[in-house]
Amino acid sequence: MAIFFSLLLLIGSSSADHEFYSSISHMTDLLYTEHDLVASLEDYIQAEETKLEQIKRWAQKLANLSAFALEDPEGFLGHPVNAFKLLKRINKEWSELESLVLTDVSDGFVSELGVKRQRFPDNGDLTGAAQALLRLQDTYELDTDTLAKGELPGNSRLCSGLTVDDCYDLGMVAYKGNDFYHTELWTSQALRQLEEGETPATADAVTLLDYHSYSLYKQGDLERAKESTKRLLEIDPGNERAVQNLKYFEFHLEKQKTGEETPETLASGRAGRNGAYERLCRGDSVELTPRRWSRLFCRYQDNRGHPNLLIDPAKEEDVWDLPRIVRYHDVASDRDMETVKELARPKLLRSMVKDGVTEKSYTVSYRISKNAWLGDKKFAAVDRMVRRMGDITGLDTSTAEEMQVVNYGVGGQYEPHMDFQGDDVPEPYAEFGTGNRIATWLLYMSDVQAGGATVFPRAGAVVWPVKGSAVFWYNLLLNGKGDRKTEHAACPVLVGSKWVSNKWLHERGQEFRRRCSLESSD
Repeated sequence: MAIFFSLLLLIGSSSADHEFYSSISHMTDLLYTEHDLVASLEDYIQAEETKLEQIKRWAQKLANLSAFALEDPEGFLGHPVNAFKLLKRINKEWSELESLVLTDVSDGFVSELGVKRQRFPDNGDLTGAAQALLRLQDTYELDTDTLAKGELPGNSRLCSGLTVDDCYDLGMVAYKGNDFYHTELWTSQALRQLEEGETPATADAVTLLDYHSYSLYKQGDLERAKESTKRLLEIDPGNERAVQNLKYFEFHLEKQKTGEETPETLASGRAGRNGAYERLCRGDSVELTPRRWSRLFCRYQDNRGHPNLLIDPAKEEDVWDLPRIVRYHDVASDRDMETVKELARPKLLRSMVKDGVTEKSYTVSYRISKNAWLGDKKFAAVDRMVRRMGDITGLDTSTAEEMQVVNYGVGGQYEPHMDFQGDDVPEPYAEFGTGNRIATWLLYMSDVQAGGATVFPRAGAVVWPVKGSAVFWYNLLLNGKGDRKTEHAACPVLVGSKWVSNKWLHERGQEFRRRCSLESSD
């Protein structure tokens, strides 16, 4: 049994770096892993119960026999059969009982756990998921109670809300990142749930109040830090650090009253995220003027009589005017989209960004997803999607990059970025030799219950995911320069699993399909 408990203690210290949190699809594997472990655990419990039942029957039998024998020990042993059986029990049967007690029936479960443990999430996954919750809280302006109770929009299947210990863990992730704003929020939530009668497994009021008061102090709120410390001392009057902290807070508050000091406001005291990107993620797009609205239409588009679009024209919707962003509805079948997902799943790896100078790729906290690359001609479903894109846009797809398939993780996002390389790059995307990324085709392969919009901060546009629809825009102006208004971002996914695929089309091959302007300013 010692092996079993030792192994459980080691689970949290696994060094495997799988970054499960960055892809909902890969996190589903953990549910099946857990299901297998529960089945193995139930087998182990059954084996232990069977063993204990044997021991209980043996103990009961001996208890009855012992009670009877001790009424008249000599008389009992005077019977030769009783004497023989006593000697046999002491000599043999107690040894057999010892072997039974020492039998380790956990071998099967421990072996199963040992194999599965190689694919367990590590501490980085736990930290990443916690940071994702804090990011969602800020981006969508969620209060801690709402998030703790799991009262989120959409048809989310909540098993249970956050416990006191969960709230404490979130606070500690924030604390380790010197984020005292969120430390205070989540220790406050833990304290509220504690006062409501919840019984924690590890966290306690003294620890929570200690971190709570310190986070308030680091934000410059000495008055509340003092009150929090007083609460701590009511529970633990002998806490020496709290006694010293209280004296410190009272001393500096007195100096503030006399004007000798000004209240301290530290940079760590954040008030949430309220930039253009976050506001757009919440659906607060720029209000178009009536004149600009009048330019937006929905239509059937056959790309000037393209033979593949005559019977089945594209359903084109103008989403924005400057830059022009259009959505094409029902451009891929459910069957093809599911096929592409299945092809991509085993290939998914953590999404990276590339350094424009060193050309090295690395992971970043502002891009939380996993992606895979699928060749056009290798898979029929991909080929059909790419041909449909070419028919609709009229652009040459032979110089486009492979299809990128992306699945976003917990709070998955990609903060504002450009798809093209800037004017300071002498030869954009030199590795392809096909020029800059002239246009982007972004296909939504799933609906998203809440969050997950594609937003354009410089333009003020918001596009919500609609399964089977594709959003298209040109990254370059007619003069070949990059259009900075196409800066865009994938907002954090609040509820759901977001799948997208995209194609980046390049300049080469488009010379007679999208002609350059003769005006340098165009």
